[in-house]
Amino acid sequence: MSKSTQKIVSDVMTYILLTLGAVIMLAPFWWMVTTAFKLPANQYTKTLLPNPATLNNFKELLGAGINFPLLFFNSFLISTLTVAGQLLTCAMAAFAFAVVRFRGRGLLFTILLITLMIPPQVTLIPNFIIFQWLRLVGTTVPLWITAFLGGAFGTFLLRQYFLTIPRDLVDAARVDGASLIDIFWRIYVPLGRPALAALAIFTFQGAWNDLLHPLVYMPAVPNTTLTVGLAFFQQQLTQGGKFTVLMAGGLVSILPLILVFFIAQKQFIEGIALSGVRR
Repeated sequence: MSKSTQKIVSDVMTYILLTLGAVIMLAPFWWMVTTAFKLPANQYTKTLLPNPATLNNFKELLGAGINFPLLFFNSFLISTLTVAGQLLTCAMAAFAFAVVRFRGRGLLFTILLITLMIPPQVTLIPNFIIFQWLRLVGTTVPLWITAFLGGAFGTFLLRQYFLTIPRDLVDAARVDGASLIDIFWRIYVPLGRPALAALAIFTFQGAWNDLLHPLVYMPAVPNTTLTVGLAFFQQQLTQGGKFTVLMAGGLVSILPLILVFFIAQKQFIEGIALSGVRR
């Protein structure tokens, strides 16, 4: 068998495996989408397309005892503030570790990476005691304020990308009299948009899908996040045989994630591809 034939066979097998993996991953998602548009009487059918299709499940979702617009707004507000806090603080920390030379920089960065091994559940109780003392439990503040304190993953991701930016740009800017703040805002932030977009997507996804922290800090169903509201009403909807309504809620809940990914898809892929390359 010639090398060209081997390459063709290898490519075909690769595409077959990738297609099989895509089908396996997309099958539950497609089942959710089709069920959301089915009639309750047809929710157990195995048809690939809803026949007939209906929007009554989405209307019933609004009247199922869930203040859906409020839950959606709370989740969007918390996710947006979390993204803003992570982008700002992680970018500044990454700039310091990548550009600014100071004694103990490597040691501090190593200590920062070690914190990645600490599960967030470990710090949940101490944080809850602090926020309870500050009388912030029951509000959205505990869910986004910690994002403005930085993060190890975001700092590492942005630092790796900042290391790919030529150091000559910094030297030229310093010769022109630019300060570190000017270099950060005018050079590294614009050039680091792919990595910033990747971090924004990761952060938005984590904050939007978070169930544990909203359940601890905002357990009241009328004024909580979308994930907690859907979790509370899951048993009620499934016991009533309304999987179609539940799938409609699940579909609406993931639409912002899909939208954010497709908007920043190009920057996301570029940021992930280059963040692991070090000059």
